[in-house]
Amino acid sequence: MSGQHWTLRISGHQRGLREITGEVNQALQSCDMYTGTCTVFVQHTSAGLCIQENADPSARRDIESWLDRMAPEHDPAYTHTAEGPDDMPAHLKAILTGTSLVIPVVEGRLALGTWQGIYLCEFRNHPGTRNIVVVIQ
Repeated sequence: MSGQHWTLRISGHQRGLREITGEVNQALQSCDMYTGTCTVFVQHTSAGLCIQENADPSARRDIESWLDRMAPEHDPAYTHTAEGPDDMPAHLKAILTGTSLVIPVVEGRLALGTWQGIYLCEFRNHPGTRNIVVVIQ
């Protein structure tokens, strides 16, 4: 079994959920895969990935707000504070969202539902470039 891979470099984004479905689709369209799987993996410990609703922006805002309540900044219990007040909460949120996704490829397309999109979950206030590896097999 062989596959192809790409590294997406996402920069210039802000904290929050940023849809990357288009970038992942571009990678898929550049290969000749009719049936298989697409694995998406973010190479960072303070960002995550999720598949979520891409129709109503209020869903993304509610998710971001919920994650902030689950892992708030400035929690006095945190000992990992050297990289700023947003770093430890970012690590915890990455645990909650996960760092990889596997999406079926059916008839040359990502088998996402009608309202599903792939999101980079950025948890840092001032993120740098994020590397996202896409493997299609």
